[in-house]
Amino acid sequence: MNITDVRVRKVDKEGKMKAVVSVTIDDEFVVHDIKVIEGENGLFIAMPSRRSADGQYRDIAHPINSVTRASMQELILERYERAVEEGSLDSEENY
Repeated sequence: MNITDVRVRKVDKEGKMKAVVSVTIDDEFVVHDIKVIEGENGLFIAMPSRRSADGQYRDIAHPINSVTRASMQELILERYERAVEEGSLDSEENY
């Protein structure tokens, strides 16, 4: 799997969610709504999820193993931090 594009959009309201990211995989498949969140131990990503009938949130799409998840998180957070430094975050007013 090769992530070929990462698009970072900042979140305009205050809170723990800092950005929403879309990643393109192998120039063929895109995953939208990956969230960059400020946690107690720093930034982390949360995969797109939906609330189920029992009130639990369940991921819609997610990496199958921890190595892939760590690789995705590292790349996404690197791109997020670069965009913050460059002031090049796109605005996302709907979140």
